[in-house]
Formats: sequence, C-alpha cells, structure tokens
Amino acid sequence: MSDHAHIATARRVLALEADALGALSRVLGDDFVKAVETILTAKGRVICTGIGKSGHVARKIAATMASTGTPAYFVHPSEASHGDLGMIGQGDVVLALSKSGGVTELTDILHYSRRYGIPLIAMTAKPKSTLGEAADIRLIIPDAPEACAETNAPTTSTTLMMALGDALAVALLESRGFKADQFKVFHPGGKLGAMLKTAVDVMHKDAELPLAKSGADFHAAVQAMSDKGFGVLGVVGADGKLAGLVTDGDLRRFMLSGRSVRTIDEVMNASPRTVAPETPAGTVLHTMNERKITQMFVLDQGRPVGLIHLHDLLKAGVA
Repeated sequence: MSDHAHIATARRVLALEADALGALSRVLGDDFVKAVETILTAKGRVICTGIGKSGHVARKIAATMASTGTPAYFVHPSEASHGDLGMIGQGDVVLALSKSGGVTELTDILHYSRRYGIPLIAMTAKPKSTLGEAADIRLIIPDAPEACAETNAPTTSTTLMMALGDALAVALLESRGFKADQFKVFHPGGKLGAMLKTAVDVMHKDAELPLAKSGADFHAAVQAMSDKGFGVLGVVGADGKLAGLVTDGDLRRFMLSGRSVRTIDEVMNASPRTVAPETPAGTVLHTMNERKITQMFVLDQGRPVGLIHLHDLLKAGVA
C-alpha cells in the first residue's frame, strides 16, 4: 500500500465524506417521508433549484428524477428572477438546495412559492436559516466539515446533497413501481440504453428465420440452414412450436460419428436454450456467455418469433 501524501489526502477526504453519509442516514426521519409523499401526490413537476455548487447538484437531481419517472426540471434562481418564475406552476413542488440556507438569489423563488401556495422542500444544513424557516418540509443534512477545510469549498456538503437526492429519486421510483422498460423510454441512448433493450428490439424475425418442419429431409433442411447464414436451424413441430434446433457444431459432430440419417430431427437438440421477447438484451448476452453459445431463438408461447445472434448484440452496443 502506498503511503504517498496524495493517497493519504484522498483517503482522508473519502473517510470524512463516508462518515458524513453515515450520519445523514441516521438522521433521516418523518420529513423525508413527507417529501416523498408530497412529490408523489403533486400534479406537476419537481422544480429543483440552487446556486453555485448546490445548483449543479440540483440540476443533477432533476435529471435523475426525470429519467426515473418523476417529472422534474431545473430552474436557475437568477433566471427565475428575470421571468423564469413563470415556469413554476401551482401543481409543482419546489426543491431548493443551499447548505447555509441564506442565499439571497433564492429569495424570489421562496416568495413566489409562499405567495401561490406551492409546496417548498428545503435541503439545507441550517434549519433556522431563511430557507429552512420558509420551507414546508426540511431535509436537513449534517453540518459536517467540508473536506477542503482551509477554503471551506463545497465538498462534503455537495456529496450529502447528491446522495440525499438519489435517495429521494429511488424512493419515488420504487413507490411508483417504475420498471426497466419504462426507464428505457427515457434513456434509449448509450451503453445503458443498449442494455435496457429487450430481445424483441434486436432479434431477426419473419422471413429471416432459419426454420424447417419436423420430419423434413435432412439434406433439404441443411440447405435451408445454409441459405439463412446464421449457423443454426430451428425445427418446428406440427403445432408451430419449436421442437429443437441444429447448430453448425451439431452437424460437425454428426459427420464425425459416421452415422446416416433421413430427417433433421435425428440431429437436433430437443432442449435448446431460448428466451422470451421481453427478456432484457443484457440478460441474453449473459446467458450466451454463460452457456458458450452464439445464437438463441426467441419464443412466444413456444413458437419461434425471432432469432438473436451474438453479433446482433454487438451491433446494438450491448456487448
């Protein structure tokens, strides 16, 4: 383990902030419950606001809430004083962040929320401050020392606010029963969006599917398999359900066995690994890696409706 001064500083900062987070966890109480319930019953959005570093945290909290099923928006307090107060409606809830609670830039938003009866949730370390006294609900963070003690630059306090905002967002998410398929609607891009795709989003379907009927002539079925180019063939029974599949590996093993066959059924694997249309693409990838396979049929009530190749997951950005 290194004893370099930089490492020592980093460990001191992390330990201090971790202790503060532990203290925050211990003081959570009824006001947190009230905040969650107030937001849940609001007809409008959560208007997050703050200045300086608290403003950056407020913007992040708004983004997290918006992507997890709680409509939220960031309003800059200075812009609010120059017309953006009109963006705050009577069905909204204001979440204002300030460690000291005495920030003059928040004054107009505070007065506006009081004048129109808009619920005000304060996130502050000072319950007796201007913000704390004006609020309907107070989310009090520990008044812990900042990690940068000499300058008192916002470090520990912003960590606490960020974490408390995450706690609010997750409590709201779970209360709403917000699921991955809903999150995907708000987050279609990037690696996370790709992982939230489902089997139906990445699969080949219809005429692309390499299928043969049960009892089909072996050579004709292999030709159909070759024509589709996936290295796999689904064998379908008279009821339309998947009876089994044949892979390139199955064919190689058959050829090495020296056996002779008439129908494709004699070569197929009658217990293939399959997935449902709603299966997350990330789960499909995990299964392929775990089972050391490169293709999987997608079944709907036992009938093949799609086929996923490992390359499809790569193209979709899942792998």
